[in-house]
Amino acid sequence: MIRWRKGTVDSVRREWPGAIELDVTIDGDGARRALAYTHLVGRPQPGDTVLLNTTALALGLGTGGYAMVVAVPDRLPPDPTGPGHLVKARYTPLQATVLGADEQGSPHHETLRDADSLDGMPVIVADLHSALPPILAGLLADRPGTRAVYVMTDGGALPAWFSMSIARLREAGALAATVTVGQAFGGDLEAVTVHTGLLAARLVLDADVAVVAQGPGNLGTGTRWGFSGVAAGEAVNAAAVLSGRPVASLRVSEGDARERHQGVSHHSLTAYGRVALARAQVVVPELGGKLGQRVAQQAAPLGERHELVPVPVDRLEDALRAAEQDWGVRLSTMGRRLDQDMAYFLSAAAAGRHAAALLT
Repeated sequence: MIRWRKGTVDSVRREWPGAIELDVTIDGDGARRALAYTHLVGRPQPGDTVLLNTTALALGLGTGGYAMVVAVPDRLPPDPTGPGHLVKARYTPLQATVLGADEQGSPHHETLRDADSLDGMPVIVADLHSALPPILAGLLADRPGTRAVYVMTDGGALPAWFSMSIARLREAGALAATVTVGQAFGGDLEAVTVHTGLLAARLVLDADVAVVAQGPGNLGTGTRWGFSGVAAGEAVNAAAVLSGRPVASLRVSEGDARERHQGVSHHSLTAYGRVALARAQVVVPELGGKLGQRVAQQAAPLGERHELVPVPVDRLEDALRAAEQDWGVRLSTMGRRLDQDMAYFLSAAAAGRHAAALLT
């Protein structure tokens, strides 16, 4: 189940908050890229011997295609200090103890203990982590200064530190904070569930809008129910039960070679059409042409349960290109860049645009 290797650090490639990318020479495998989470294993340095998990690397996984540093055995980091009794990645060799915003020892416990309402805050729900930058681009293009908080679920990467997008969005001021929920960790705040994560975003971090999506990566099996994005439907339910305003962002593609993801992805149709029991506003981007007609037709059955909201996409391409340039984020989904799957990014940006309209 785990492919263990030892290696030697050759050099540091780059780093961002919480993570450091390395060049390593792995016994029997040669030179490879590796990733270390500094909060978990410390800071590897050139010449260090490192213990590595190379399972994802051997499988050729996209977002998981690193050798992961498990430990620097000859130079262990200091013992953790400070409060926190929430254990995440529980009962794994790398289980981590964090301070949960909702636990008894937290300074926010009293705020969250009996909290039960988001007071109508828009909650944008998306399938993939790659939707976060375009959602923010659409939101902030129409309503600059909106305070957006990302609630990261545990369907993809568990450490928020894996995401360079989060780091760059924070640095650019496009994202106010991140709350990691479930087994995910590494956010500005930690929470046990999506529910307390949303409440923390609103009541502790003073969010105007929350965006809920899984971390980088996505688990899918090509079956109707076997994909991590079903959690998008559950997030709609959480937002609704807490008196938020769920805004469902459709996963749309014109560049995905797989039939089940062309036009509106079956992920969106299943998550919103079958899993989401509460009513949401489903944003249907007005893409025009044959693709726009196909998207409208595919989304139509969702109108039996939800409110379908057509949203124009004029000027959103300009907003997306400005986001790449001004924020330093790389707009990419499943390896496809902006010009290779414009419909995907416009659809996410349209959800951000609609949330902006709800705040005016």
